[in-house]
Amino acid sequence: METRENHVRVAVVQAAPVIMNLPETMEKLRSLTSDAAEKGAKLVLFPEAFISAYPRGLTFGSKIGSRSEKGREDWYRYWESSILVPSPETDRLGKIASDYGVYLVVGITEKESMTGTLYCTVLHFGPDGTLLGKHRKLKPTGIERLVWGEGDGSTLPVFETPYGKMGSLICWENYMPLARMAMYSKGVELYLAPTADSREAWQSTIRHIALEGRCFILSCNQFVTKEMYPTDLACYDELASEPEIMCSGGSAIVGPLGNYVAEPVYGREEILFADLDRSHIVKSRLDFDVNGHYSRPDVFQLWIDDKAKTNTK
Repeated sequence: METRENHVRVAVVQAAPVIMNLPETMEKLRSLTSDAAEKGAKLVLFPEAFISAYPRGLTFGSKIGSRSEKGREDWYRYWESSILVPSPETDRLGKIASDYGVYLVVGITEKESMTGTLYCTVLHFGPDGTLLGKHRKLKPTGIERLVWGEGDGSTLPVFETPYGKMGSLICWENYMPLARMAMYSKGVELYLAPTADSREAWQSTIRHIALEGRCFILSCNQFVTKEMYPTDLACYDELASEPEIMCSGGSAIVGPLGNYVAEPVYGREEILFADLDRSHIVKSRLDFDVNGHYSRPDVFQLWIDDKAKTNTK
């Protein structure tokens, strides 16, 4: 274990991918990581499903009881722009992390080599380029369940870093009390929450989690407009009723007493920076420590099934 450091500059990248274009998305990610590193960031977080799209507004031609051929064409395009883990694409992400000397955390759409199933996944890379591990979303929300499978308890890691323990939950997983408790039980200090939720109510969620977990929380969303979508999608007409700004952002960084370290940003792409002081975590736990003197293990017990299921390796 490296020597612990009390201070770290972090970056939250509020940006959209080049939708369903894997090579151009990878290059945009490299460029944004470079920008963050040049300003001193040691941890760089990208949004949910940055590679290579959160397919907001699309139904892939699906209704209860039927699917269209045009929808299957768009689904195939989406699948093709997703990535295997490991793969040459994850090797490149690792190289980006090592080139810029950062912990790189990226939301991806992950595909399996032996199935057609996709997963909403977060990859964690160390500054030496090592793929530290991944987290697969446990419960896709609503119609997300059409395009993403469910993860299992084998991908709920928390990683040691010189700046504190780092872990992630994706979007509405953060409304699952036991999923949060799993993170707290592993001692998470840098709690990463890539999301697709730009509602004002989401701000209440991340501030509550920071207070509850007495941790720093980095929430990262995309800024997406309708004009960013490729117009040659087979089901492009599905977007006709969507607003011009399809996701307004709302990325933010919150300290362990629930106060903003970096205020939420809306309406544009931007990299948010914050200088975090790990001593604030310890100070905040004077009166509340969810995994310590407030845990009451004599009353409550948490059991986590961390075994991989055969279809979600």
